[in-house]
Amino acid sequence: MTFEHTGRGDPARTIELLWGTRAASRGPKPGLTIERIASTAIALADREGLGAVSMRRVAAGLDVGTMSLYRYVPSKNELLDVMIDRVSGETDRSTNDRLGWRRRLEHVARENRRLVERHPWLLHVFAGRPPLGPGVIGKYDYELRAIDGIGLSDVEMDLVLSLVLGYVYGAAGNLVESARLPDQSGQTDDDWWNALAPALERVFDAEQFPVAARVGPAATAHYGAASDAEAAFEFGLARMLDGIAELVRGRRRRRRAVQ
Repeated sequence: MTFEHTGRGDPARTIELLWGTRAASRGPKPGLTIERIASTAIALADREGLGAVSMRRVAAGLDVGTMSLYRYVPSKNELLDVMIDRVSGETDRSTNDRLGWRRRLEHVARENRRLVERHPWLLHVFAGRPPLGPGVIGKYDYELRAIDGIGLSDVEMDLVLSLVLGYVYGAAGNLVESARLPDQSGQTDDDWWNALAPALERVFDAEQFPVAARVGPAATAHYGAASDAEAAFEFGLARMLDGIAELVRGRRRRRRAVQ
């Protein structure tokens, strides 16, 4: 998988773009704004993938010359940061604070899944140096509030959130690709299995692989397919939240012990 990297543009110019303090140079086409540019780039990435986004293609989508775009955005590097920041502002932040932390954190996970499903190109972005605009920072602040005050240290809060988002992005990638596979391969799962099964039966030795011979058919019968990305997502999310709950209980026990 090829990744685009955030944080590769000029830092000062990127901050100006993200926070709306950068003015365009002389001679811009009336009506062209950073918001329109970012929205056009996002729509292009949604339709054709991140690899399709270039300054030339975005300019064409806006019906302007490429040089007109450069009056607003120095390069694709800064544009990518703006795109990430804008879509980060889409997640729902209406969770009732009176809900328990687990429900709040589950909401965070599901909102990030929906975000990736709307914008699958996010799976091809490595945000080791995140764009620190209002969208990204606002999302981070909201998501941290889901676990604020439950007994974790500040560093543990950051690590727990990283764990959850890392899981969601990995699992959501499986969901997105599973949904695409029939169209991309030209075969339904049933078609694939019906073509594969006779050849597999000729070479598979149940005595050599006894556990696989037992578990594989049981799982396939349960899913009605070779795998179930939805079931895997739900199972993994629940187990991850269980693990975090145990961490929280441990921190609370430790705090009571020293009081």
